[in-house]
Amino acid sequence: MDLELIRVDYSVSGITLPSTMELLPASGARLSQKVIIGDQEGVLQSFSMKKGEQQMVFKTLPGTPISRVCLGGAIGTIKDKIFISKRGEVHGYTKKGKLFLGFDTCLAESIKSMHVNASTLLLSGNTVYNQFRDCEDTGSFLSTDTINDVIALPGEKTRSLVPVLACADGVLRVLDGAELESQSRQARSQPASARSPSTALRHEVRVPCAPTVLHLAGQDGGDTGQNVLFGTDDGRVGMVTVTRNTTPSWRWLVDAERPGAAVSSLHCHDLAGDGDLDLIVGRDDGSVEVYATTALDPSADASSDHDVHRRFTYSCPESVSSVRGGVLGTQGYDEVVVSSYTGMVFGLTTERVDGVASMDSQSVSLSQDARRRLQLLRAELGALEEKVSTERDRYLAAAEDGESALSVVPYLNINHKLSLIREEAAYLLTLEAATAIDNVLVQSDVPVDVLDVDRNSAVVSFSDCEPESDNKALVTFRCQMNTTRLDVRLRTVEGRAGHLRVYVTPLVAPKCAALRVLFLPPLSLHARAHRDEAGADARPYSVLTLRGHFSLAEMHAWLAACLPDLSEKPPAEPTTLCFQNACMSTMLICSYGKGEAEFRSDNVSTISIIKDVLSKMATGRSIHLDISCVVNPDSGPHALRLMFPVLREQAALHRDLMLLDALRDLDKEALAPKFLAILDSEDDIRERVKRHPTYLDRLCGMLTDLYIDHFKFRGVNVKGRVPQLLDSVYKEPLDTLLEALLQHFQEPLPDSRV
Repeated sequence: MDLELIRVDYSVSGITLPSTMELLPASGARLSQKVIIGDQEGVLQSFSMKKGEQQMVFKTLPGTPISRVCLGGAIGTIKDKIFISKRGEVHGYTKKGKLFLGFDTCLAESIKSMHVNASTLLLSGNTVYNQFRDCEDTGSFLSTDTINDVIALPGEKTRSLVPVLACADGVLRVLDGAELESQSRQARSQPASARSPSTALRHEVRVPCAPTVLHLAGQDGGDTGQNVLFGTDDGRVGMVTVTRNTTPSWRWLVDAERPGAAVSSLHCHDLAGDGDLDLIVGRDDGSVEVYATTALDPSADASSDHDVHRRFTYSCPESVSSVRGGVLGTQGYDEVVVSSYTGMVFGLTTERVDGVASMDSQSVSLSQDARRRLQLLRAELGALEEKVSTERDRYLAAAEDGESALSVVPYLNINHKLSLIREEAAYLLTLEAATAIDNVLVQSDVPVDVLDVDRNSAVVSFSDCEPESDNKALVTFRCQMNTTRLDVRLRTVEGRAGHLRVYVTPLVAPKCAALRVLFLPPLSLHARAHRDEAGADARPYSVLTLRGHFSLAEMHAWLAACLPDLSEKPPAEPTTLCFQNACMSTMLICSYGKGEAEFRSDNVSTISIIKDVLSKMATGRSIHLDISCVVNPDSGPHALRLMFPVLREQAALHRDLMLLDALRDLDKEALAPKFLAILDSEDDIRERVKRHPTYLDRLCGMLTDLYIDHFKFRGVNVKGRVPQLLDSVYKEPLDTLLEALLQHFQEPLPDSRV
């Protein structure tokens, strides 16, 4: 059964980060609850709703930005204690706003994630996890990649501390909290040479993409307390069963309908009141979804098919920071309470709002309570308009006075994110501001294609770039009124490194702009993957080996400048990383340590790019490298076969587009059925071309690079034969296109040495 929820606005705070809103538990079932929300101004506030009016419980003074808000309490009691994190500090408040804890953790990193498990405080920065028991440091763990979130299984059910870390390399790391405490005591009592190796890391659960948020299923982990929900950066939601001593098991995984919509918040609540929990999902593209409870069945077999039914979806024009299920607006009516990036707090309630259903073309029937609310809103709006008019006149008067004129550039808080959409082999650039955006200028010093986005209503203008300038792309977006969010799709070219500069101009006075500089690495279309991908070890790899007087940190820094999604902090010991090309599905395996690095790929172009980039970086630091390269002759045809389905699809689309204009002038009765089908699909063809206007050109460029690199390592120059290769793409029949292209890679060539 689908849900019907209606939006009701409640309050506005400052700019918020993910997981900075909670609902305090009520004293009884379906009783009204209180909202706790912290913002970037450092204000923590609690309020409730009574008869449509906001009732403030407490509100703190501004200060350091709040990065996390969570609830805690002793085992067996109601979790109504409020904990917030501010940089390296943790503060605790009662439900009435009384400060009972002020704890300076003295951590080197600012707190990004926090979880409270009874008397144990779990904190994580970028790469370091720390746990405190009664404000005493009881252990730490250094992750090999960035930590996005942390959670622990409920101690009242598991009888042990089992932390779970969500890491950016697509791994859920399960720790042994007791072992961390033991290692901490050992470290304080023994010298470093006598310490035993770390055994705190119990298990690693690999997920398809980087996990962004963790949540206990049903708020308590299910009957055994071991079920953990997670959301990923590409929008998927799944559940695993985590134990301390046995290997975790998969339960289910739900794919996202719209790629690139990262999950920012998860919660479970019975919205329908039928005794079954619903899964509430908030995403950073502004969507809120509610899924049926069959997906939360803890007894479901991991190998069985799961019928996951989406009961409700809602989209707001800004990213969602937190979602919580509960009762807020009206007692007895469940709802989804949502906080957005700009601090808007609203509810999606099951209550039928009076006056909405009785609206017709002639008149609107409102209840007495709705009329009272409307009068209050009109009075508040009039007061705000008068205040704004007074301040505007005051500012203009000061501007006219040359001696006392004061114009201050306001601070612009711009939320930006550049993420790779693997399904489209393109990047999604998301820009979000706290105020309306006037225009956005995108400038790049490397070739990029700006693609169409369905959600955008901005007017796009492309400017020609002067050949002598460093600009390769210059695009302007003029936004409509009250636009606070803009999505831009970009497709990059591998082999070229550069910067993408984005100038965001909001509708504020005086006129100013915010600049965001984003680095595009040479292997920009490669994304983190796992070594156990299907068929990863059976591919025809070419191997590049580098030896020299470089450190582990130097090689990691070189790779971070060559590949995306790498942690800034180098690993503590030799490591192996795996990447996959989003367009060609080829693999890249990087194994490196001090003085030696090995790169294996089934795409010879990837090997060529890495060789050129790392050689240039080593030369810049005056480091001599011994380079050896073993190219597998089958890697070129293998990579061609992987990219051919996309190449064939785009080639067919290009040929159909070329035929459309000619077929429109012919008599339809004389046309063959295949040509009639092309005419009938004209709208679809033009829409697909509009969405990917230069995709075939990019694929031909990849094919050309692959063809040249395939023979370059054999000492043969085939640049003069590239036109014949491209003629095959545009003119060869589709049924024999693959064989024709493979023939170019396999035919004997004249002795034309490089």
